[in-house]
Amino acid sequence: MRFLLSITAFQFMAFAGLAQQDARLAKASREYRSGWINVHLEGGPSDIGYQHGYLLAPEIDTTIRACAYWLEHETHRPWSFYTRAAKNFLWGKVDAEYKAEIDGIVAGLKARGVKYDRYDITAYNALEELAFYYVPQLMDAVKAHSGDNKAPGNCSAFIATGSHTRDGKIVMGHNNWTEYIWGQHWNVIADIVPSKGHHFIMDCMPGFLHSGDDFVISSSGILITETTITQFKGFDSTGIPEFVRARKASQYARSIDDVIRIFVTGNNGGYANDWLIGDLKTNEVAKLELGLKNHRVWRSKDTAMIGSNFASDPKLIAEETTFDVKDMTTSPNARKTRMESYVISELKGKLDAETGKLVEGDHIDATTNAIGHNRHAVCGHIEEDPVGCPEWDNAPFDPMGAVQGKVTTAAMAAKLQFWAHMGHPCGQSFIGETFYKEHPEWAWQSKYLKNMYSWPWAMFSAK
Repeated sequence: MRFLLSITAFQFMAFAGLAQQDARLAKASREYRSGWINVHLEGGPSDIGYQHGYLLAPEIDTTIRACAYWLEHETHRPWSFYTRAAKNFLWGKVDAEYKAEIDGIVAGLKARGVKYDRYDITAYNALEELAFYYVPQLMDAVKAHSGDNKAPGNCSAFIATGSHTRDGKIVMGHNNWTEYIWGQHWNVIADIVPSKGHHFIMDCMPGFLHSGDDFVISSSGILITETTITQFKGFDSTGIPEFVRARKASQYARSIDDVIRIFVTGNNGGYANDWLIGDLKTNEVAKLELGLKNHRVWRSKDTAMIGSNFASDPKLIAEETTFDVKDMTTSPNARKTRMESYVISELKGKLDAETGKLVEGDHIDATTNAIGHNRHAVCGHIEEDPVGCPEWDNAPFDPMGAVQGKVTTAAMAAKLQFWAHMGHPCGQSFIGETFYKEHPEWAWQSKYLKNMYSWPWAMFSAK
């Protein structure tokens, strides 16, 4: 720990000295704590981008390399395929201010000797929608149904208010399920004060304009999180990228209606989610289930809403997914059963920051009513998983699962604060050497995935 603190102090001094030479960095800062990199970014789009690229240059480089490596192995397409997609149909749909921010990131990287262009950063931000929505669409065009079941069934979340929480006000929690090879890098907490729009704080990967997994708190009183709709099919390359709409909602929304409008307008179907939204001003929460052809909204001031990658609208399920809602052996359905029992029933009237942490680290397998370190648990550990499920064609073992967790309450969110846990929210670390010995078929990931340590919960606040 002394070593980590000394590095942080050294970096702080280096950045402070640099800020005297470069006005763009004067208001920016970086701190390493509890497995997270906490950055403060402030100013116009190009300045925020430059600060982001400069302060996180080594991490952006490492993460893009890891993502490109994984994508080529798993989707059989090189990184150049993704950058061409960014150039051909994504870049033209990016708002001018976010183009300026992306170019600012490129400039900040260049100042640190790291060379990427605007299409690299755009493709990287669109990682989810390109790999899991656009590529499957191309696969289906070649061979029908070959792209089925590619959309992720990752993440567990809840948002609650009224009689379901301890103080009657909003509580929100989320844990991010993804491949460890890049999920280990979902360890940035970005505190952003843009020259236009609202001050907001979010978790993200280095180089992301948006949260990506998503967990956002805005000074407008808006809270946003989500879980993906598993086995979703649909993508419109003429639409607005999901990462642009997600960032715009984070920065500009003042109400639940604003969030819905921003996400629906120009929707490209990429990264189709059940969005959980809260408004501190009204104490109301909502769920926006957003496909490509269909969307539906549920709202209430007295409810607990959960997400574990299941869709709820029968029309959307039938028309836009291949998901079997009756198969209780699947991860989304098993986690849904557990969260209905735990979050909605058992913890009714008790939800707060501390019980929220327990939810995100929960290990009860609803199919057995016993402890399970597998994909049926809210804190998924697929690297230990003895259970095979149809939505993962490389089951039963896979180095993926819950890579981190976050929880906030209305009182905390009003101060732009939340609790964050890097690594499995239950506290268990992933040790690559042990896993690769037991499962050598995954040793190819050891180039970029060594270990993923679990750190203590820590509170982060905007400046």
